[in-house]
Amino acid sequence: MVEGSMTQGAGQGPEVVRTETLRDFRVPAYVHETGPYAQSTPPDEVTGPVAEPRGYPESYPEGYTPTQRDLPVINRGDTLQVTIDPTPQPVPQSADGPGPLYVVGDVHGYLDQLVAALQEQGLVDAAGNWSAGTARLWFLGDFTDRGPDGIGVIDLVMRLSAEAAAAGGYCKALMGNHELLLLGAKRFGDTPVNSGAGTATFQAAWLLNGGQKTDMDRLQDHHLQWMARLDAMEQADGHLLVHSDTTAYLDYGDSIEAVNDTIRETLTRNDADECWDLFRKFTKRFAFRDGGGAEAAQSLLDAYGGTRVVHGHSPIPYLLGEVGSEDDEDGTGPVVEGPHVYADGLAIAMDGGVTMAGKLLVQQLPLDS
Repeated sequence: MVEGSMTQGAGQGPEVVRTETLRDFRVPAYVHETGPYAQSTPPDEVTGPVAEPRGYPESYPEGYTPTQRDLPVINRGDTLQVTIDPTPQPVPQSADGPGPLYVVGDVHGYLDQLVAALQEQGLVDAAGNWSAGTARLWFLGDFTDRGPDGIGVIDLVMRLSAEAAAAGGYCKALMGNHELLLLGAKRFGDTPVNSGAGTATFQAAWLLNGGQKTDMDRLQDHHLQWMARLDAMEQADGHLLVHSDTTAYLDYGDSIEAVNDTIRETLTRNDADECWDLFRKFTKRFAFRDGGGAEAAQSLLDAYGGTRVVHGHSPIPYLLGEVGSEDDEDGTGPVVEGPHVYADGLAIAMDGGVTMAGKLLVQQLPLDS
């Protein structure tokens, strides 16, 4: 992990226009515009509306490919109010040894909600600067897409990485499937890839899964380099930290170091089909849910160590079956109080569903239960 070498400030760049379209999962209006980010559809690809999946199958077919939207459309509105404790408790500091461990679930461009959640935990001060001393902070990936300011989120995480290191702590991040998607859209654009189910492109998949033109416009080389160097998994205090609730990590190595090296080498080779296969595998979800879920979680723990898998990726409301479809229009949004422990206690889900008016979760580990 490369830390401390990039210190761009949070939220730099042009002001982001926040509209209802940018706030939910719909395909942005600029899909139909001309210009550098217009969607170029191969002759044999369907150009009509893409059917919305009502849920996920219990298991994925071998040829599964994420050519539809990754989650059903849930309109979260544009008026989510974020409140924080004006006097958050300071992060406890250890006299010797590492500081307390925190993890952050999926952010998806919701910079204001992220800053508020970090302030609530005492990790940053009122100005958004690191205030947690020797604390250790892990982001579980998915910084961009769907929300209004993904680049601002990346800038903040990069800056906090340098500030935390200077204070004796650390702020680190894992690779999410949306980092792979954004890298692919930037590198390969409309280059056709072998999706296993016909022709696909990174550009089309990025747009279908909430890609924001404002993020692409502001994406710079140092953002791309930072994302490409992210680890895919890590272990901290007996917690196996990953982004996706999938066993696909086992395809890339029999140790944490091997998995991280293999994924970095894959991205370095810069082959569109190989990168698509990587993205496809890490878009799978729900491996630890329902029958066989505990065994799947244990298989990762046996291979890579730790006593619990901590992941993002799948919103807790979907894991609990509390979101029926896009037709739910009561406007209340799902109720997420905190992380979800499941799979016989072997897995902790950290995606609170901020994109659907849930909660952006920042949690100290270990949990009490």
